[in-house]
Amino acid sequence: MHMPGGTQLLVIALIILVLFGGRKIPELAKGLGSGIKNFKNALNSDEDETTKVAEAKTTALKTNEKI
Repeated sequence: MHMPGGTQLLVIALIILVLFGGRKIPELAKGLGSGIKNFKNALNSDEDETTKVAEAKTTALKTNEKI
């Protein structure tokens, strides 16, 4: 599957303009942007939690070895 060309993108943009109207498009873009931002934040927080759990396990293992 290939990427759409310039003419195809123009046709898609015109269809979106007709379907949603000029006033709704900025609202849709804002909603899409905030959704992507929330998704990225959720991914980053999951990675942070995973790292914290791994560090806690490593610390616990080191503490048990010293005793």
